[in-house]
Amino acid sequence: MNLMDYGRILLRRGWIIVLLALIAAGSAYFLSKQQTPIYIATQKVLMQPTRADLGLTEASKTLLGNHVAYLDSEFRAQEVIDRLQLDMTAGQLKSNVTIASDPLNLTIQIDVKLPDGELANDVAREWGNLLIEYRNQENQRAQREDHINASLQDNPRYSLYSPRTLINTAAGGILGVLLGGVVIFILEYLESSVVRNRDDVESNLSIPVLAAIPEGE
Repeated sequence: MNLMDYGRILLRRGWIIVLLALIAAGSAYFLSKQQTPIYIATQKVLMQPTRADLGLTEASKTLLGNHVAYLDSEFRAQEVIDRLQLDMTAGQLKSNVTIASDPLNLTIQIDVKLPDGELANDVAREWGNLLIEYRNQENQRAQREDHINASLQDNPRYSLYSPRTLINTAAGGILGVLLGGVVIFILEYLESSVVRNRDDVESNLSIPVLAAIPEGE
C-alpha cells in the first residue's frame, strides 16, 4: 500500500478515529469532574547550623534522617490533630502526609494532601512547627555554638493535586485515536480478501484484467 491508499482509508474511515477520540476524551473529562478534588500543600523547614563549620554542617545533614523519622510518626500526627482539632484519626492523617529531606539544601519538605486546600496548609505549617519546637528543645541541651536551628522557609501554598482534568482529557483523546487506528486496521484486514472491483483483482493477483462483464448482463 502506498500513501494514496492510506489517504483513501483515512477519508473513508477517519470518522471512526474522530468518534472514538471524542468519546474517550468526553468520558475522561466527565470522570475527572466526578472525582473529589485533592489539594497538596508543601511546607519546607530550613535547618541552619549556628556556625559555618564543616563538621557541624555534616552533622546537620546526618541529622536530617533523624528529623524525618521524628516527624513521620502517628505521635506527631496526633499532636497536629489535637492542636487543630481535626476530626480524623492519627493513621488517616499520617497516610496523607509525605516527609522527605534534601541534604543539599539542608531542608525537610512536608507534603500534605487533603480535600481542603486551606486545611492542608494549616496541617503542613503545624507539622513544620513541631520540628522547630523539637530542635529548640535539642538546642537547650547543647552548647550554643553547636546549635542547629529550624525555621519555616516560607508559608505553605496549596495547589490542585488531582484530578488533572486537562491532562486526563488529553490522554483520553489520544487513547481514542489509538483505539480508532486499531479498529480501522482490523476492519481493513477483514475486508482485504473481499473483491469488489477490477482494481481489487489486479491488486490481489498482480495481473491485469483484460475484460469485465457489465452489470446487469
